[in-house]
Amino acid sequence: MKSNRRDFLRTTGLGLGALGLATTAAFSAAKPNLSFAAPSKIRLGTVTYNLAKDWDLATIIRNCQDAAFEGVELRTTHAHGVEVTLNKAQREDVKQRFRDSNVELMGLGSAFDYHTPDQTKLRKDIEATKEYIVLAHDVGASGVKVRPNGLPNEVSKEKTLEQIGRSLRELGEFGDGYGVQIRLEVHGTETSLLPNIKTIMDAANHRNVGVCWNSNQTDLAGEGLDHNFNLVKAKIFTVHMRDLYLDEYPFRKLLTGLNEIGFTGFCLAEIPESNDPVRVMKYFRGLFLAYQNLL
Repeated sequence: MKSNRRDFLRTTGLGLGALGLATTAAFSAAKPNLSFAAPSKIRLGTVTYNLAKDWDLATIIRNCQDAAFEGVELRTTHAHGVEVTLNKAQREDVKQRFRDSNVELMGLGSAFDYHTPDQTKLRKDIEATKEYIVLAHDVGASGVKVRPNGLPNEVSKEKTLEQIGRSLRELGEFGDGYGVQIRLEVHGTETSLLPNIKTIMDAANHRNVGVCWNSNQTDLAGEGLDHNFNLVKAKIFTVHMRDLYLDEYPFRKLLTGLNEIGFTGFCLAEIPESNDPVRVMKYFRGLFLAYQNLL
């Protein structure tokens, strides 16, 4: 009787142990792998459009530090006043303010575009961009954001895309001499389609010219996000992001792709104004980290 009881307990225990191992294995198999292949080195910052458009430099630096944002792109015409009209001493002051802080002035955001069929206006915009590149160098910014803004009806799409690319190549060569990148924002009607951006990049064909991914819904057009991302992934210099809670856009998938290609640049919040901006920025950062499984 005792022998039978011992055999029963031993057999039952082995069975329960096996069941426990099977359950654990099944649970592990069902649990999604949310980690990336390597720790993320993506940096978080903001553009001054629109959240910070009315902030002076001191406020920008303070709020970014309070929210643990590492960098900022200063868009032209905003209250910070970092424009080509600054003299040498004023430019040095801007540079020193950021050097004395934990916030990097990672770029300047212009509104220059190069799609116009008017060659006089095109030349004027290119030369004005060169002035802006010099400003970026003087204030310590590593890049200038430019953009396409559509396709004019007067000429073919192919001719316009080629013209934008040639303009960017000239600016890339000029910026190379100042250590300033040219970052083409994925922007504008039809020009925000990634196959068209790829055509522009091919026409530019310069190491100093890259893409500012803009998190548009058009990123999902055609063959979808993966295909469109792969078209330009080798040329992504910076990223703009809308509110991360928007279900319409696969931000987690985008961040996964950026980490998989070893992206180490800035993702920049391009979000609306708020009466409680630092709190909003902290929430943005929290979701940004959570999407990368870093919390």
